[in-house]
Amino acid sequence: MTSFVSNLPIIAIITPFTLAFIIGLFKDKYMNVKRAAAFLATLISLISVILLIKPIMIEGNVATYWMGNWVPEKQWAIGIGLEVDALGLFVGLIIALTCLISAVYSIHYMEKDNGLEKYYTLFLLLTASMMGFVFTGDLFNMYVMLEIMTFAAIGLTAFRNQLYKSIEAGFKYIVIGSLGSSLILLGTCLLYAQVHTLNLAQIAAILHSDKFTPVTILALALMLTGYAVKAFLVPCHTWPPDAHMSAPSSISMLLSGVMSKTGVYAIIRILYMLYQASGNKSLEFLIIFWGTVTMFVGVTMALIQTDFKRLLAFHSVSQIGYIVVALGVGLASSRTVAVVGTMGGLYHMLNHAMFKCLLFLSAGAVLYATGTTDLNKLGGLSKRMPYTTVLFLIGAASISGIPPFNGFVSKWLIYQATYESGYAVVTIIALLVSVMTLASFVKVAQSVFFGQISEENKKVKEIPWLMRIPMMMLALVCIIGGVAPDLINRYLIKPAAFAMYNIGNYIDVMFSKGFAAKMFKEKIEIPDMNYVLAGYWKPESWLLLFFVLLIAFILITTMNLKSRSKNNLEVIDELDTKYESFTGGEKEEYSHVGGHDLFWGLKHQLKGYFNTIHEAHSGVVNDYVLWVVACLAVVIIYCFALL
Repeated sequence: MTSFVSNLPIIAIITPFTLAFIIGLFKDKYMNVKRAAAFLATLISLISVILLIKPIMIEGNVATYWMGNWVPEKQWAIGIGLEVDALGLFVGLIIALTCLISAVYSIHYMEKDNGLEKYYTLFLLLTASMMGFVFTGDLFNMYVMLEIMTFAAIGLTAFRNQLYKSIEAGFKYIVIGSLGSSLILLGTCLLYAQVHTLNLAQIAAILHSDKFTPVTILALALMLTGYAVKAFLVPCHTWPPDAHMSAPSSISMLLSGVMSKTGVYAIIRILYMLYQASGNKSLEFLIIFWGTVTMFVGVTMALIQTDFKRLLAFHSVSQIGYIVVALGVGLASSRTVAVVGTMGGLYHMLNHAMFKCLLFLSAGAVLYATGTTDLNKLGGLSKRMPYTTVLFLIGAASISGIPPFNGFVSKWLIYQATYESGYAVVTIIALLVSVMTLASFVKVAQSVFFGQISEENKKVKEIPWLMRIPMMMLALVCIIGGVAPDLINRYLIKPAAFAMYNIGNYIDVMFSKGFAAKMFKEKIEIPDMNYVLAGYWKPESWLLLFFVLLIAFILITTMNLKSRSKNNLEVIDELDTKYESFTGGEKEEYSHVGGHDLFWGLKHQLKGYFNTIHEAHSGVVNDYVLWVVACLAVVIIYCFALL
């Protein structure tokens, strides 16, 4: 394994930045050119990333690029360098692919909005900054890219500023997001004062022998909490629901499915590389506990939502919890179990990006066609929007962990890793969260796509093909990720996991060849997915079963509809009274249960918990800032007490 100089990382970053500047010069003119520029920039970024797969993912090299040709002097970094290993490329591929899909979807989805010259400029700034964040090898440059990313996202959150909720969401984002950024900056400054360098590889090498001093512990707590804000970890999760609900769906998919991964990526870099925390039981427990609370609180909040996009936002919180739990298991001292956890976390990072982007685009399709995402005002859209319905169901099955879709594979790895690492309680909670996830999407399906269609929606039409095609691409990835996990593992997950544990090659970019090998002698191997899932996962069998059940459902439904039509049951007295206790005597097809009523029994039985959690989410930004500060205090005390 070697390092090599490549222009591809800087091309992937600078192209969107440059075109963002150029299209901003023309104000509201040449909108078609601006749409084309956004598509072209994201396409070039994706191609640049794809061209790096062979040398990095397959051959195991690290790509470097030094800004201004300021190469290290006497093995000391004096300039800003881009260093792309398999982990950075893995996240970069997710970013590049989803940004291209968002650019295509935006062409029709945003056509009814005004101020589009600002939209595409901010969109390209968001794309470029996310790419720069994961490709940089400099800790301070991560902060710089994070700030560009944050303020571009804030502008896009408040883009539809004729709506009061967009302004409120933007305000919450800027307050809480700035607090998180301040904590990250302070932690970065403390670390720099301790090690006198900002280069990630050099920091890792210097901290290898003396990781936990009072200064570095405080820096760790500050950066963990700051990036927890960016990654939506409870209790730093209060801004995403408003932001994701208010932003255009083409942006919500990026904020939820992709931008949250930058926070997770930073936590990986901090724990696995800078502080080399593998085998540290205290940090292992902290991360697993934090992730468990996040996934449980997120799904219970999602269960009671009555807005499609807000429900999806809370599910983002919950699914990030799964990822964080898995990465916490990855810190375990038992290498076999740790590697399974890491593979599950990385696989779920990819899966979450795919199915959550698909679900947000489904919500965007509903909003585009009907003008609302209120579950109580929708229903019966499957008759008018069959493509959207099928694509939504694929996304819903994926996020719920139903085979043969991708979510099942990554969730199974997480169940297996938590159980084998001794966290059986976490395994049970994770399973329970999956059940509640499925329940909430049953609610969405029933409230949006099935049941009675309202009078105002009877003339609704299916969305244009330029909106359908991006959704189909995401749905296809959800299926491939479920039926061919070993393929995904071989070319994406396995190299990224190997890079997380074997950081010697990354560090050797800064130092003479073999320097890091003296410190990191152990090479941790990553098994094939078929070996990990042996005896549990047979995708061809699950796929066959799925299609058999689907065909059976279609046949039964068709026969039922023909029977109804033939008998022409128009009078209530002639109806089968079997369902009267549920429908109150109304004809079954006209019984539409509102989104807030479907699980009223569950909410009533657990009203103490739901009332508490509802009252805690007051909507007051001052309270939410206090939550972040309290979280920081707890993390600082924990780290100083146990590290």
